[in-house]
Amino acid sequence: MIISERDIRDENALHIAKGMLAAARTAPKGKGVDLIEAAAITGEDKQALSDYMEQLASEYGMFFIRDAGNVRDSQVVVLIGTRTRVQGLNCAHCGFPTCAEKPEKVPCEINSVDVGIAIGSAVSYAADARADSRVLFSAGLAAQKLGLLGEDVTQVFAIPLSISSKSPFFDRASTRPSH
Repeated sequence: MIISERDIRDENALHIAKGMLAAARTAPKGKGVDLIEAAAITGEDKQALSDYMEQLASEYGMFFIRDAGNVRDSQVVVLIGTRTRVQGLNCAHCGFPTCAEKPEKVPCEINSVDVGIAIGSAVSYAADARADSRVLFSAGLAAQKLGLLGEDVTQVFAIPLSISSKSPFFDRASTRPSH
């Protein structure tokens, strides 16, 4: 039997994404409270995310269109976000002296840090597997607006994953105005 890498590329990408989900779940948490939500999307869900990102470009910037192409060119997209819960530490990392003084719309910094640690753990897993990935705020915001991790999940970031001969996330066209 001959198994061509090309024939199992999508299967391999999904396998790596599953490992990234495990890495995000097992990443250390600032206070030991696990509020992380993570999922992988493929196929029609990935296409819908990419289409929605293009719709958001007029509101958030043209880089959403470029990043939508990255999502489209990937085999799978890992999403990582958090449910928001004040940790009650009165640490002032959010910019307010106590948790009671923090406005409800301001995220608890511990939740934010936990998302960052989970993302770092997930992309480290992808790098160890020699798969190309890129952390995208744009795709994460679109996924959050679509409620892909749940209506109460915030601070969502997306990590498209690609297994190809050239990374679609490298040498991307700039959306910055040239001066």
